[in-house]
Parts: sequence; structure tokens; C-alpha cells
Amino acid sequence: MIESTSADIITNIMIFALASLLGLELIKHVSRLLHTPLMSLTNAISSVAIVAALIVMSYANTTLTITLAAVAIACAATNAIGGFMITERILKMFRKDGKK
Repeated sequence: MIESTSADIITNIMIFALASLLGLELIKHVSRLLHTPLMSLTNAISSVAIVAALIVMSYANTTLTITLAAVAIACAATNAIGGFMITERILKMFRKDGKK
């Protein structure tokens, strides 16, 4: 088992916070025309997060780790499903009237 120190945990939290802020800044400046491809990319990233959480859960040996992995799976699955629903709705707006 890999022991993590408090310095490792703080470093990981800082990396997560900086990545979140960077992602927010990047997404805020995306053109509306690129929204649908961006949603597709976000859905793919959520799928990778689901697989990663499943791998973490398979190696988990504490209740906390299993719980956090289950929460991560639920959040990523909700994000992916919602993203697909929104993408489909956006794509319907671009179809011609006769093809709805």
C-alpha cells in the first residue's frame, strides 16, 4: 500500500484547484459554435473518469476510498449522461424543420 503524507495531499489539492481554475477560464472563452464539440470532449473525459474510478475502486481497501470512488463514478456518470442529452438537444436545433 502506498502511504501518502500530508504534503502529498496538499500538493494534489493544489493541482486539482489550479486545473479547475484553468479549465473554467478556458471554457468561458469558447465560441458558441464550438460548444457542441466541447461537450463531446467533456463526455469523453467523463468516461475516462468513470474507468479511472472503477480501477481505484478495485484496488480500494478502506471504506473511505470505496465511498469516494463510488461518488466519483456517480458524478462522472451524471455528467456524461447529461452531456449527451444536452449535445443531442443542441444538434436538434441545427437540423432542418422537416427532419425533426
